[in-house]
Amino acid sequence: MNPLWTAFGLTLLAGMATGIGSAIAFMAKRTNYRFLSVSTGFSAGVMLYVSFVEIFFKGVHALTEAYGEYWAHWINTAAFFGGMFLIGIIDNLIPSAENPHEIHGESESAPLRNPDAAMPDFALIGRAGSDAATGLHDHGVHEGKLLRMGLFTALAIGIHNFPEGLATFLAALHDPNLGIAIAIAIALHNIPEGISVSVPIFYATGNRKKAFAWSFVSGLAEPVGAGVAYLSIRLFFGGETGAIPPQIMGILFSGVAGIMVYISLDELLPTSRAYGKGHDSLLGLIGGMMLMALSLLLMK
Repeated sequence: MNPLWTAFGLTLLAGMATGIGSAIAFMAKRTNYRFLSVSTGFSAGVMLYVSFVEIFFKGVHALTEAYGEYWAHWINTAAFFGGMFLIGIIDNLIPSAENPHEIHGESESAPLRNPDAAMPDFALIGRAGSDAATGLHDHGVHEGKLLRMGLFTALAIGIHNFPEGLATFLAALHDPNLGIAIAIAIALHNIPEGISVSVPIFYATGNRKKAFAWSFVSGLAEPVGAGVAYLSIRLFFGGETGAIPPQIMGILFSGVAGIMVYISLDELLPTSRAYGKGHDSLLGLIGGMMLMALSLLLMK
């Protein structure tokens, strides 16, 4: 198969995982928070290991061809922190009140999958304030405000998914086996995001299909982001042959490594800790690193 289509297909599958999260919210009898904790920690482990052990050094190798060993390390390091700075700017443009990784309690998600389930007492939750049970949110606000929050959550996740899509696409384009590992990691972390989009939109509209659709669309930002980025890079840097110069690939690899490290530390690990208990998060993290290490060794 054409490597370009393989890379795009993996990116598409990773983005569609938000739909899986939404489906879990609608169909699962109970949300398995321990699974979400371990899987999100696992995703962070894969991303951290592959960023520091593989992608970062792919950037050095590509840049060495163009600038020599000394300047390659300087440019690589600058691009790494540049990637972190870029995703940090995106994070700061999203108000923390609409956190796209907020956790929704069992009583909140029950009415999504069972029309006969009792609606949570949001008035009581709202009065309880900081004393409310963990994972419960006051969705008893005006429907218009709640809908805006849900759509903004979808938009926020969509913006986050742009660089994630580029990371998956570039890795798969350069090495399909590496792309598969990153696609799985990003897909696992997209599952709880799908739940985060579905819940507020459902309570605002009462429409399960609309909640699922918005959750699914937010994930499609990954293949869209990958496609737009790749076409832009080819247009501006591809030259007559369309091939991307090694120095551009090196900078992109280093920037992607920085983006993935930031996402792991700022989003995945805190979310994993919030969903789980005990050492669930750590077990997932170590498991992700070990599996990624084993897969890289087998690919040698």
